This record gives sequence, C-alpha cells and structure tokens, in this order.
Amino acid sequence: MTGQDHEADAAYRAVDEPDTDGVEEALALVGRRTRQKSAPVPGTARHRAAPWPDARALAARLGRAAPPRTQRVPLDQALGRVLAEPLTALCDLPPFDTSAMDGWAVAGPGPWTVQGDDSILAGHADAPPLPDGAAVRIATGARIPPEATAVIRTEHSRTDTDKGQLYAEREVAPGQDIRPRGQECRSGDQLLPAASLVTPAVLGLAAAAGYDELLTVPRPRVEVLVLGDELLTAGLPHDGLIRDALGPMIGPWLRALGVEVIATRHLGDDAEALHEAVTTSDADLLLTTGGTAAGPVDHVHPVLRKAGAELLVDGVAVRPGHPMLLARLAADPHRPDGSRDRYLVGLPGNPLAAVSGLLTLAEPLLRALAARPAPAPYRAPVRDEVHGHPYDTRLVPFVHRADQLVPLHYNGPAMLRGIAAADGLAVVPPGGARAGDELEVLDLPWAPSNAQDGCFT
Repeated sequence: MTGQDHEADAAYRAVDEPDTDGVEEALALVGRRTRQKSAPVPGTARHRAAPWPDARALAARLGRAAPPRTQRVPLDQALGRVLAEPLTALCDLPPFDTSAMDGWAVAGPGPWTVQGDDSILAGHADAPPLPDGAAVRIATGARIPPEATAVIRTEHSRTDTDKGQLYAEREVAPGQDIRPRGQECRSGDQLLPAASLVTPAVLGLAAAAGYDELLTVPRPRVEVLVLGDELLTAGLPHDGLIRDALGPMIGPWLRALGVEVIATRHLGDDAEALHEAVTTSDADLLLTTGGTAAGPVDHVHPVLRKAGAELLVDGVAVRPGHPMLLARLAADPHRPDGSRDRYLVGLPGNPLAAVSGLLTLAEPLLRALAARPAPAPYRAPVRDEVHGHPYDTRLVPFVHRADQLVPLHYNGPAMLRGIAAADGLAVVPPGGARAGDELEVLDLPWAPSNAQDGCFT
C-alpha cells in the first residue's frame, strides 16, 4: 500500500469519529492530497482537484462534528427521522397475560364445565378467577382470567350443550395459546438503539411500548438554488433554452435521504440574487446547481468570496462532476443560531455531474447531520470492462444482474437516461476496470441494495 493509500484509509476512518479535531486533520489531509495531485502530469494540464474519497470523507466528517440537536415530536411527525436516544419500553409487552386465539380459557384438566354464556372480550377489565375444571369463552387479545391454565382454540374443541361440558379434541398443554405478560419485552428493556431510523414499524412498536412522542434528530433543512438563464420550467426547448432537469430532481432526491427541503428557487444568472440567498438563508445547507466553473456568468465562487465563506473543497478528482465545491458559510451573530455551521454545496450544471456531486459531497454531509448511519460499504464484480480516466475516479451508472454490476450506456455528464434506469453508481478507479474486477458501489436511496444487511437477534 502506498503512502497516499494509507492517507485515504485515514480519511475513511475519520468519517466515523465525531470529534472536531478530526475535522481539522481531514481538512489538512484533503489539502495535502490536493497539492500532491497538483503535480504536473506529463501531457496534461495541472490538476488541482481533491481526491474523491478524501472529499467524500471530509463531507461526512463535517456533519458528524456538528453539535447534536434534538427535538421531541408526536409519533405522527417522527416518520423518517432518527432516534436521538434508545427506545426503551415504558411497559411490559404484552402488559398482561392475553389469549392468542379465539376459543376457551380453561382451568385444570378436562372435560370442563362451561361457565355461562358470556365471553371474555378484549379491552375489558379483569374477569373473576376461573375455578378448577371450568371453561369460559375468550376472544383473541382478552385478558386471561386468574387461575386459567390454557386456551383451547375453537376449532380444536367441541361442546355438549345438554351437559354444559367442553371437550378438547387435541392434547392440551399447560400455557398453550397464552401470551404471557412481558413475552416480548419487560418495562425498561431497550427495544432499539439511538440512531435507529423511525420506520412505520418503529412507530407501531413505540406506540405499543407506551410512547406518545419520540426524541429525534431534526431533519437537516436544505434550500435548493437553481442557477442559469437558459433554463425553462415548462414546455419544449426552444430558441437556445433548455428544460431544467435538476429542479424537479434534486428536491425529491434529498427527501429520499430524510432531508427537509424548505424551497427550490430559480435564480437565473443573477449574482446579486445569489448573494442575497447565500447571506440570508437559514437552511443548514444551501445547494446550488451550475455556476461553479470560471465562465462569465459562473457566479458561485465570487459570491462565496464576497460572503466571507470558507472554501473547503474546490473541485474533486471525479468524472463526471469535477467542478463541484463545498464551502462553510460565514457565521452571522445576529441569528439566534448564528454559531451553527451552515454549508453550501455547489453542484455542476450538467445533470449526471450534479448527481455525482450529490453523492460525493451533499449526501455524506446530510446523512451525518441527520445522524443517520452510513450504509455498510460493499463491492461487487463488474461484468464488462469499464474505461477509466487517466487520474480521476469515474462514477458509472449500473444495474445488478446475477451478482454482477452491469455498466449502463448514456453515462455522459449531461445525460440522465442511464441513471434513471440504474440501481446505483460504480466507483471506477483511475485507469479503469477489467471484467471481473470488484468495484465499490454507491446505491441510490430508492433502489434495493445487494449489500449484506445486519439484523437484530
């Protein structure tokens, strides 16, 4: 392993350590690796972009270093958030012995004498103790009467109405079809650890365990700023104007990551409007599309300088998406939360290049701000040879087929046809990959993953 490989490993390890000193180390590492990359390459121009793994690790590190924020919300507002504390049972589950089936509660050996015509129903108060040799009808979920020893399912029993007797048609085992109190958990048991994603099933478990509210990590708030005078929001392209593909895509993509998108605004190529948005927004992250290069209407860099922002990543050695950037916005002492770090991620204007920027800088930062654990990294063999860039990482759309990655066509920076059909992006190292090589995989947030998932046992 080379010295640069060891440094890349250090950047990855830094992602999981939330101390702020590590952020400074990661920043220094990105800077050092960028300077190393800046050495002239024979036959090429100087290359000043940060290495792709270092930039991605730094984005995650910044999010993890943010001071923790919590918010207690009703159950109906907690879906998609992350638990800020372990989910601990507030009661036994079930809270009392209950019947698992419709049938008969019986006491002792049979046959049993039927106790009247009434049934014990779910939701009713305690029934009187059941005498030895007696039986009483019971519904699923109803409390087991004291002294009852088993439940006989209706279909496994017969009654002699003349004698008022109940007979079992199968052997009766003590405790059968009774859910004992605390079978699932006891009060005080930890049901889920902190940082668990609140899914519909988690909401059901929390309600059953006695919760009306959950302490969660607030969703990061993002404002999307779509730049470019050439963009149409409706109709067919005409007269040099093209449809905006990023405005309709970015917001839903971010919501799939558990983010609150507070606005998507079209600013055109207006430096003053961009400066006002950068200096007045209260979003945790501003995300711009286009304007990150050095053309006559590329205003992102000048606006960031004017706003006093700290440029942390200025270009990444990845194709597509090379001119992406990450900046820390200047603190505003006049805001109630003025000490909180706010960030801007500048995405390139080409659609697939913007997707690359989302996955490289925005997704790791936002995932960490939301306290969502990063998915376990995994690799898979590629079916076909993939051409690489001489010194940059490539991100190539693929689909899973028979445990292999099949690269898709239409993977140019301005194309969305490939990514629209893809399961994810394959990380192709500089120089490319041969058929059978194992590549790192970046799954899309809505696509099924072939990674090995853990489970609770």
